Amino acid sequence: MTNRGDDRVLTIPNVLSVIRLLLVPVFLYLMLVTHAYGWAVAILMFSGFSDWADGKIARLVDNQSSRLGALLDPLVDRIYMVAVPLGLGLSGVVPWWVVGTLIGRDAILAATLPVVRRRGLAALPVTYIGKAATFALMSGFPLVLLGQWDATWSRVIGACGWGFVLWGLGMYLWSAVLYLLQVRLVVRTLPRVDTTRDARTG
Repeated sequence: MTNRGDDRVLTIPNVLSVIRLLLVPVFLYLMLVTHAYGWAVAILMFSGFSDWADGKIARLVDNQSSRLGALLDPLVDRIYMVAVPLGLGLSGVVPWWVVGTLIGRDAILAATLPVVRRRGLAALPVTYIGKAATFALMSGFPLVLLGQWDATWSRVIGACGWGFVLWGLGMYLWSAVLYLLQVRLVVRTLPRVDTTRDARTG
């Protein structure tokens, strides 16, 4: 029997995820049009904190978890992991090999979704190392952005930011390897679902 509580929409985690999503075009505007790096850093810091907070609230507070939240949170994470590197790359803050690695990784994993869905699964669960990698990258990018000022404190913060980014990049790639191994296991153990027959009989 389906728990109707899982279908709730208006929860604190969902509101935080929607706010994060709405801030994506604002971040790109600040980076590419007005070059207001200070405000762009503020958005990234808020987004990183709210990403951590909505997961904590969903797990620890009653009536705050939902099916929508389980789909929305990783979707917003993926959008950020495309938009933020692109904005930083177009602004010349990070090199294009970093942007290409992050976006290429996500593109490869996205290409496996039809394979997984043909086995009757909507998607594979997000791994802890993948969440940790996203957290490291979303912590490192604002620090790298803060490293763009011509001051000693800025260079120190920027160096710390690059440490987070490189650490997160390594975990991000490793989480992709683990995901692909899961896809291989799914392909080898689960039979294909005949979606055409289901559509005719449904």
